[in-house]
Amino acid sequence: MAQTVHRMPALTLNTDGHPHPRENTLVGATAVLGVIAFTTSFFHNLHLLTSWTGLFGIITGLVGMYISVTTAERFVLMVTLGASAIGFYLGIARGGLWG
Repeated sequence: MAQTVHRMPALTLNTDGHPHPRENTLVGATAVLGVIAFTTSFFHNLHLLTSWTGLFGIITGLVGMYISVTTAERFVLMVTLGASAIGFYLGIARGGLWG
């Protein structure tokens, strides 16, 4: 009798088994912009960087949500889109896009 080995699935955004390079690029860009916007929102003098990266993170996140294929992509996009939005709103509240 053959035994099957249940291995942990690989950490991937392509849960359907097909490559999605455009969607994964947008997920990565939104993640980077969201982390930058969220972490720089703790510093009052970085409101220009915070607001611009937050704005671009929101835009790339919304485009990524529009063309996303898998649930894993949407999950990462929603978390980092929220981080971008928090950074954007705090950057606007502390001085705005043009200082």
